[in-house]
Amino acid sequence: MSALVGVTDPEARMRSREPQDMVQLLTPEGERVDHEDFSWHGTADQLRGMLRQMVMARRFDAEGTALQRHGELGLWPPLLGQEAAQVGAASALAGQDFVFPSYREHAVALAMGVPVADMLKLWRGTGQGDWDPFTFRFNLYTLVIGSQTLHATGYAMGLQLDGMVGNPEPERNAAVLAFHGDGASSQGDVNEAYVFAASYNAPVVFFCQNNQWAISEPTDRQSRIPLYQRARGFGFPGIRVDGNDVLAVQAVTEWAMKRARDGQGPAFIEAFTYRRGAHTTSDDPTKYRLAEEDEHWRGRDPIERVKAHLLAQDELDDAWLADLDQQLDDFGADVRRACHDLEVRPMEVIFDHVHAETTAELRGQREEYLAWVDSFGPNGNGE
Repeated sequence: MSALVGVTDPEARMRSREPQDMVQLLTPEGERVDHEDFSWHGTADQLRGMLRQMVMARRFDAEGTALQRHGELGLWPPLLGQEAAQVGAASALAGQDFVFPSYREHAVALAMGVPVADMLKLWRGTGQGDWDPFTFRFNLYTLVIGSQTLHATGYAMGLQLDGMVGNPEPERNAAVLAFHGDGASSQGDVNEAYVFAASYNAPVVFFCQNNQWAISEPTDRQSRIPLYQRARGFGFPGIRVDGNDVLAVQAVTEWAMKRARDGQGPAFIEAFTYRRGAHTTSDDPTKYRLAEEDEHWRGRDPIERVKAHLLAQDELDDAWLADLDQQLDDFGADVRRACHDLEVRPMEVIFDHVHAETTAELRGQREEYLAWVDSFGPNGNGE
C-alpha cells in the first residue's frame, strides 16, 4: 500500500517524498549535523563567501528572467533553488579540473570566472557561447540533452593519456566534473558515457542535479529506483546528497573528485534539489505542479539555511548584508548593461566557425542562406 494513503496534510505529503538516505550537514533550519562519512571543516569567512556566490547567482538568474520577459533575451533557463548544488560543487574543484555543463549551470560559470556578457550571448542570439573553455576550465553550454557527458568522458580519458591522473603530487592531477539533470539520465548518450567511463576507469564525476522535474515529468516516472543507485550497475559508486545543503555538496564532491584524480575512476553524485522556477521561460510549471509543492521547497531554501546558520553563530551582521545588497544592485546593473551592449552579428558568420577550413558543402549552405535572406528584400517584406 502506498505510504501516501491517508495523508491529508500537504506538508506531510511533501515530506514523505523526500529521501532519507542522503548526506546532509546543514538542516533546512540552519543547524549543523554530523555524518559518519563526510564533514565540512571550512571557516565562517569561507561560508560567507559561498553565501555571496549563491546570492549573486540568484540575482543573475533573476536578471536573466527579467531580460527575457522584456524581450531582450530569446530564452532563459532559470536555476532558482539550485544555487547550493552548483556553488558547493564548484567549491570542490582544484586547479586543473575541467567542467562540462549542460545549460543551467550559471552559478558554476560565475564561480569559474566566465564573463556575464559571454553567457548572455547564447540567449540573446548574438553568439553561440563565445568564451574560451580552456581559459576558464568551463566548457560551452550544451543544449543537446546529455551529449556533454560523452564529451566529458572523452576529455577525462585524454587526461589519463596525458599522465594527469594518479600522480603522487596532487597538483599534477586533474579530473572532470560533468553536470546533467535527472531527465538527461534517461538519455542514451548519458548511459553510453557511463559505460565508457567505467570501462576506461576515466577520472570523471557525473553530477546529477535531480531537481525532480524533467520539464513536466517527475523523476519517479523515469526510474523505479533512486538515480544514484543506478551507478552500481555501471560499476562505480553512487551517492545522494542534499542538494540544498552547500556544505554537504562540497564535501561529497571533494571526495568524488579526489578519488577520480587519484586514479580510482568515475563516481555519480545525485544532488537532490528542486527547480523552483520554470524549466525555461517558455514553460509554465503551474500546469503540472501544485503551488503547495513550491511552498514546501521555499522552506528548504539553500540560501536562507546558510543565513540562518551564520546568524545563529553571530557570524553575520546587518552591515555585511547591507553591503551585499549594494553589490547585488551594482551587479544587476552590470548584467543589464552587458546585455544591451552585445553586438548583433549577421547570422552568416556561423558558417565560418564550423571547421578550420570551410568546405564546399558549407559554402553552398551559406550561399543558400544568403539567397533566402535576400528574398525578403531590403525592408524584410519581400519587396
